[in-house]
Amino acid sequence: MSRSFDLFLFATDPERVGEAAAAGVDGFVVDWECREKALRQLHADTEINHDTVEDLRRVRAATSQRVLCRLNAFDATTPEEVEAAVDAGADEILLPMVRTPVEVERLLDLVRDRVRVGILIETEAAVAAAARLATLPLHRVYVGLNDLAIDRGADSIFEAVLDRTVERLRPRFGCHFGFGGLTLPERGHPVPCRLLIAEMARLQCDFSFLRRSFRRDTRGRSLIHEIPRLRQALASAQGRDVPAMVRDRQELEEVLGAVGLTL
Repeated sequence: MSRSFDLFLFATDPERVGEAAAAGVDGFVVDWECREKALRQLHADTEINHDTVEDLRRVRAATSQRVLCRLNAFDATTPEEVEAAVDAGADEILLPMVRTPVEVERLLDLVRDRVRVGILIETEAAVAAAARLATLPLHRVYVGLNDLAIDRGADSIFEAVLDRTVERLRPRFGCHFGFGGLTLPERGHPVPCRLLIAEMARLQCDFSFLRRSFRRDTRGRSLIHEIPRLRQALASAQGRDVPAMVRDRQELEEVLGAVGLTL
């Protein structure tokens, strides 16, 4: 039996939101995280959004699907951001760049069960604190490969996949768990998306994000056609037997080795 797997699209355009919802996307992410991000990700091939409260209101008005709002990292402005996100209709708040469980506990206190809370594990400190983070009432945990690689000083965003950091984190969390991002199954560089799908299925992940590469690869294409293709690839990966999962993991390691990433 296929495991439920949610796809969340980073989007603020109401027309795109409507098209994606009709195609079967499960929800949308409005991204407020921009403070100090340009400096942190200097020279890294990343995407920095500057979404606003009004963007969140527009997305909320455009869909009945779930709307997630990624805040900035926890600081003195977090109480204000929490209130703004709740007021604008977010179903869930995501806290990036977590470093200590205390930050998450304080966020939970601010939220007061009005919306769900998720965190992004993208620092070595958060990886080290995973056991305690796992005791908190979180709805979602996402391993952010880009920022975790930057925090580690790693040469590749896929190091945490290759060295099985993501795999070790997975069983700690009983909530929704995901990592990386997806695009069309036949696309993706340097790692083909089909191999990321295979790894997500092997680790029994529950969700992932559709971001820059997905938007690029679906430009001029109908999401009504492409989202079901992606879901079929996910279902096929979930239906593999153990030997097939082992083979796909070996192929993933070989692909990463071919681009110079080894342990």
